[in-house]
Amino acid sequence: MHQDPNGQEQQDGQEQQKQQKQQKQQKQQKQQDRQEQQDRYRRQDGPGGTGRVAVVTGSDSGIGRATAVHLARQGMDIGITWHEDEQGARDTEAEVRDLGRRAAVARLNLTRLPEAADVVDRLAGELGRLDVLVNNAGTGTGTPFLDIGYETLRGVLDVDLVGPFLCGQRAARRMIRQGGGGRIVNVTSVHEHQPRVGAAPYCAAKGGLGLLTQVMALELAEHGITVNAVAPGEIATPMTGQEGTDVHTERRPGVPLGRPGDAREVAAVIAFLAGPDAGYVTGASWAVDGGMLRMGPQAGSHLESDAWRRP
Repeated sequence: MHQDPNGQEQQDGQEQQKQQKQQKQQKQQKQQDRQEQQDRYRRQDGPGGTGRVAVVTGSDSGIGRATAVHLARQGMDIGITWHEDEQGARDTEAEVRDLGRRAAVARLNLTRLPEAADVVDRLAGELGRLDVLVNNAGTGTGTPFLDIGYETLRGVLDVDLVGPFLCGQRAARRMIRQGGGGRIVNVTSVHEHQPRVGAAPYCAAKGGLGLLTQVMALELAEHGITVNAVAPGEIATPMTGQEGTDVHTERRPGVPLGRPGDAREVAAVIAFLAGPDAGYVTGASWAVDGGMLRMGPQAGSHLESDAWRRP
């Protein structure tokens, strides 16, 4: 049977137009779904922050406690975790409740993986949902590279990299099931970006967490979930041996702003990234370091005079 080539071309053209129309409709639907997710997230952050829940790991002190309190002040209910300092976690809980928000507390031991990540689900279940995860729990070491044993290496990598990976997975899965998007903030360090002598496992873990943040941002964007890193410099916390220090009385010649940071200054950046106004921010690393990264890998920590400020 002879087939009219013009008729076949017309049929092919119609089929192509049909496919293009379907693709356009699918694209428009996906964009609409994303916008609805962001709108729902914003509505949940309305007056009183109705319904918003954040889990902040390592919130028994330092940056974690400051973040938990800041988010509670913004109207969120808070899941609090601790590793060694249960009383510190209870103190954080009391501050959150004093602000009129609900709080739940659980121990999180990131050296026991993968089961430690169950804590994210447990806290989310107790508080009813999960909108924000702040992966803040961390550890480090000051041992030279040649002297580091396997157990030390494994411990730092588990707490600072593998743990946030698994907790982020649990949080993202729950956020997707809920609908409405979400926020994940990974607390890294300036040593996500620059090395430090004597901190090989820590730098490897924080550098890895920085790149993990970028991959998570790419893969979770279609679900309305943003993922960002916050990279603190020297912050006055128990981890740096400066808890309770008035940072404005301390001199740091190697830091352009001339002092260490306050945990509340880091918490303010995390809170912005966890809120509705950061809906178009994802895959970025936010340094909170007083300008330390501009000084190079070693200078910021080791300069003892201000001579560099003058030509």
